[in-house]
Amino acid sequence: MTETKLYPRTALALLTALNLLNYIDRSVLFGVQDLVKAEFPRSDAAFGLLTAVFFIFYMCAAPFMGPLSVRFSRKTVIIAGALVWSVATLMTAITKNFDELLIRHTLVGIGEASFVILSPTFVADMFPEDKRGRVMGVFYLAIPVGTALGYLLGGYMGPLYGWRAPFYVSAIPGVLLAFLLWFVPEPPLGQFDGAEHRVPERDTLKGLVHNPAFLTATFGMAMMTFALGGLQVWMPTFLHRVHGYSLGKAGLVFGMSTLINGLVASLLGGWISDRLLRRTRSAHYLLSAVSLALGIPAMCFALFASGRPMVAGIFVAEFFLLLNTGPLNAAIINSVGPHVRAAALAANIFIFHLLGDVPSAPLIGYMSDKYSMQTAFIAPVAAIALSSAILFYGMKYAPPVSIGASSP
Repeated sequence: MTETKLYPRTALALLTALNLLNYIDRSVLFGVQDLVKAEFPRSDAAFGLLTAVFFIFYMCAAPFMGPLSVRFSRKTVIIAGALVWSVATLMTAITKNFDELLIRHTLVGIGEASFVILSPTFVADMFPEDKRGRVMGVFYLAIPVGTALGYLLGGYMGPLYGWRAPFYVSAIPGVLLAFLLWFVPEPPLGQFDGAEHRVPERDTLKGLVHNPAFLTATFGMAMMTFALGGLQVWMPTFLHRVHGYSLGKAGLVFGMSTLINGLVASLLGGWISDRLLRRTRSAHYLLSAVSLALGIPAMCFALFASGRPMVAGIFVAEFFLLLNTGPLNAAIINSVGPHVRAAALAANIFIFHLLGDVPSAPLIGYMSDKYSMQTAFIAPVAAIALSSAILFYGMKYAPPVSIGASSP
């Protein structure tokens, strides 16, 4: 394998590993939530708010990352952000009350914003458009796999060593990977984007509000994030309270489902949509919309069944939800030109968190306090249906894609 072919794959592996640690850190809390609650007594709504505050600071920091990357380079800002959230994770050792945990979450959110905004643009500039479904499937498999590992680490280490211990797992490796990233060359901006990107509605900031391909993918992602974010926060608690699972078993069941589906569905979805892209330019939207629609009955079955059928329902529902990981992120990347891609991702992240997992965690917590956990989970099912409908509508606005470009 030549050096030029080795470079993008090595860089992708390094960025994916760093993204994995990023999501492990986020989801550890969900696996030890009741242990934290025992030490810092608060309502379910308050713990939902903890996650919401993390995303609020994360969203507010996001718009600054594009200008910073122009001044200092994308790689520099990514490395700085990785160091911030890794060091902030170590602060868990001195967290002595709920307010300090809240502060720790805000710092992690600010640090992670740089990585999540700029890394996808870095990855996109290393591969041509007709390979981005697969590439984004690899990069973003860190979301479900990292989330799953967070559940598993929390469920296993929390009861044995205390709820703080699993937070340390992602901190030191995060510093090391940030150091290694310094030796990765930064790819030229937009080197694989064709002339079709250089039009006002796709390659200017003003054009974003008139870009239906970007808007439908973004709002579809927002509703999907509302559902998936809420389920990730509360599913271990659902298994613990409603079905009597121990914290360890709840983390194991949901964590293994997320881990397996994260690996299989994320990679498979990207591969399928790239293949379909040769037949229809709306492939990324189509596969995402269909997979979400198929996840609705499985999700309903998971909520109201019990025993093995309930576990099977969770597994199938997650498979269909995670099948759109690569395609939907590729749709966002391909919907805009390279010069506004960082700003577009910042806008995308602001919108889908503002409408997605920022309100979903506290809303589900509130409905759980007022009614029941099963009733609260009706909200994510409705969001999945709305996401599918938006993406079906967005198919007609899918932009043209350059096919057959050679990768570096």
